[in-house]
Amino acid sequence: MVPDFIAQLSTFVVFIGIGSLGFLFLLISLVFGEIFDSHDLDHDFDHGPSFFSTRILSVFVTAFGGFGAVGTQYGLTVLAASGVGFAGGAVFASLIYYFAQFLYNQQATTQLRTQDVIGLTARVVVSIPAGGVGQVRCRVGDEMVDRIAKAKDGSAIAENTVVRIEESLGEMVVVRPE
Repeated sequence: MVPDFIAQLSTFVVFIGIGSLGFLFLLISLVFGEIFDSHDLDHDFDHGPSFFSTRILSVFVTAFGGFGAVGTQYGLTVLAASGVGFAGGAVFASLIYYFAQFLYNQQATTQLRTQDVIGLTARVVVSIPAGGVGQVRCRVGDEMVDRIAKAKDGSAIAENTVVRIEESLGEMVVVRPE
């Protein structure tokens, strides 16, 4: 029933084959980037890397094969060597996942939400005429942000006046003098 060449394979060779396939797939996914990751389980979410990404699964399969092969060399049964391989694969895949998560969390974003400026103090850099608009500048984190501004009560506000941002209307803010 079983072909002769399969019956003659040792467990060591099978584990080495599994590890080699995992390593080959890891190399392919590293060379071709995210081509294979387009169907990850976290495809619709933006929370960082998925534990089921091709790179992390490739590391798991590679470590599983490697640790399983080492286990068979030490005389473990197939089941015990598989358990050692699974544990080793889980450890290495977890290390890669947490490292990828660390790198993802280090990314900075320049996206500024409209509510991020509400309540901040700003300085008028282009005077605001009565009933008109000018420009204010404020600091959001480490970034200086300029916004078109109008006075809350419609009055004129001179250049270099310190104001508080009361509300945000898209790219324009409503301010009042401090």
